[in-house]
Amino acid sequence: MEQWISVSASPSRLNAILLGTFAAVALLIAAIGVYGVLSYSVNQRVREIGLRMALGAPQSHVLKLVVRQGMTVSLAGIVAGLAGAFTLKRVLANLLFGVQAHDPLTFLGVASLLGAIAFVACLLPARRAARIDPIVALREE
Repeated sequence: MEQWISVSASPSRLNAILLGTFAAVALLIAAIGVYGVLSYSVNQRVREIGLRMALGAPQSHVLKLVVRQGMTVSLAGIVAGLAGAFTLKRVLANLLFGVQAHDPLTFLGVASLLGAIAFVACLLPARRAARIDPIVALREE
């Protein structure tokens, strides 16, 4: 009986493992993408950030500026993703085991996880931007 149950559940188990693996890879790619875009943006704005710091902007303001810019875009993406998930929850309901398709805790947990990863991905280039030497930044170009 145990063998029959194991064989009958194996396609569902394989689907769950594949979806979990693809979700983890997608999360990693999203974090790398957010980091890459913000890092590129900071590199493009070195002169502006250096000028702000030369005029007296403290490092905390530069840090907040870059993190706010990245988190605005990330939060817009999270909201769009939640809207898409709410509209497609009936389609995905047959792939869920042990979780309701309209479980608010799951939606909140995934949105919080994505927000935390986006925050860390934004924080790294922001810290680098806050450490820009104004004189070196203004001397470039």
